[in-house]
Amino acid sequence: MDYDRQVSCVVLNWNGWRDTVECLNALKRSAYPCLRLIVVDNGSSDDSVARIQASHPDVLLLETGRNLGFAGGNNVGLRQALSQGADYVWLLNNDTQPDRGALSALVAKAREDKAIGAVASICYYAASPGNVEAWAGARVNLWIGYGRNTREPREDHWLHALNGTSMLISRAALEDAGLLDDGFLLYWEDTEFSLRLRKRGWRIAAASDSRVLHKVNASTGGNKLVLDRFQTASGLRLLRLHSPAPRLASLVFLSVRFARRIVRLQFARCRSVWCGIRDYREMLPVVPRIS
Repeated sequence: MDYDRQVSCVVLNWNGWRDTVECLNALKRSAYPCLRLIVVDNGSSDDSVARIQASHPDVLLLETGRNLGFAGGNNVGLRQALSQGADYVWLLNNDTQPDRGALSALVAKAREDKAIGAVASICYYAASPGNVEAWAGARVNLWIGYGRNTREPREDHWLHALNGTSMLISRAALEDAGLLDDGFLLYWEDTEFSLRLRKRGWRIAAASDSRVLHKVNASTGGNKLVLDRFQTASGLRLLRLHSPAPRLASLVFLSVRFARRIVRLQFARCRSVWCGIRDYREMLPVVPRIS
């Protein structure tokens, strides 16, 4: 394999400097030679910036000044990477540990076909490295707003969307389809981006030899109330942008979410779903800024 394609890796940090430092340590062991590292601090309220700079003074660190969400924060890094002439940009969660050959496998897969716009790794649980967390991505039901990452090996054509935990995107695809939709604060932004790529004729793919360990839910701590709120707002936005029947799909989506929580007497989670609806409505006038 030729190693002449320049790759910039964007790692987003928000009050998670320990994970970010460990991730950067792993990235510096990468077997891929043409790799630049970019850390975007997304308005951390702790001493993340100082800690990361002390541990990795050679790594470019950009500060947003406030929390722009997953999409908005990564877009800062994407713009920087493109301005530096990157052929590919690797979006990598800070709570991951990529293997030495993870990036090489991503690039090799991307170069199989010029029509491939994005490639995802196979993610394994950091606490249980033998178990797959996500095999590159998922199929998505845009009638009910449901999608779950598969854990089984799949052919590329099976995938509707890629898992953004570790996703390599070509420069050509970004220039054609735009950046992430920063109307999403957290969750579903990788799905929306994948669907947009496919609508514009790009292929998405899995790199079966790209192995990444993932700690899972580091940004939310697994808090169900937080998850419900963000997933509701982002799910509604996804359906508005891509469902063939957005109003009907949104009604079904919300009915199912409320019903499941009411049956289980999870009234606090019902309130979180309602907060997600409110968040979504506040974003309604916003046109997706994807370029």
